[in-house]
Amino acid sequence: GCDSSLNLTSQKATDAVDGIFRSLRDIARVRMHMKQFHSIHNPGSNTHQASASYKPLLKQVVEEICNPDRPDPVDIEHISSGLTDLLKTGFSMFMKVNRPHPGDHPLLIIFMVGGVSVSEVKMVKDLVATRKPGTQVIVLSSVLLTPHSAVELLFAPDRLQLDAHI
Repeated sequence: GCDSSLNLTSQKATDAVDGIFRSLRDIARVRMHMKQFHSIHNPGSNTHQASASYKPLLKQVVEEICNPDRPDPVDIEHISSGLTDLLKTGFSMFMKVNRPHPGDHPLLIIFMVGGVSVSEVKMVKDLVATRKPGTQVIVLSSVLLTPHSAVELLFAPDRLQLDAHI
């Protein structure tokens, strides 16, 4: 609601920052229901505060997909394609049959709603190349984010309305 710095008031700035923190709290509230991907921050321990770290959600998801030691991902669902996968998924309800793992397929398609940055795409490419060589990865998104557009989205009055420029 402010087109130039001349029109900026303390109240408008406070309202904008409150809106950003309200959005962040909403995101945190939704992620609390996840069993595995509920946080991107590891606070460390009381004795080693310097060991606090940040791990992006996208990195956590790709690492989980590429991890062959975790046979049944908790927060990630494999979409069955084909009769064999469909039967495995169906029988897993009644018998101890391992459901198909998302990393079993040689093609990984990731679609990011709301945008993805070039650095995130590179991170996904590097992770998949290191942890699951031979897997082809396709990263799709509703928009390619730049530093300017990411900040614009934080201040947008209605972030759910995508501007596709079609």
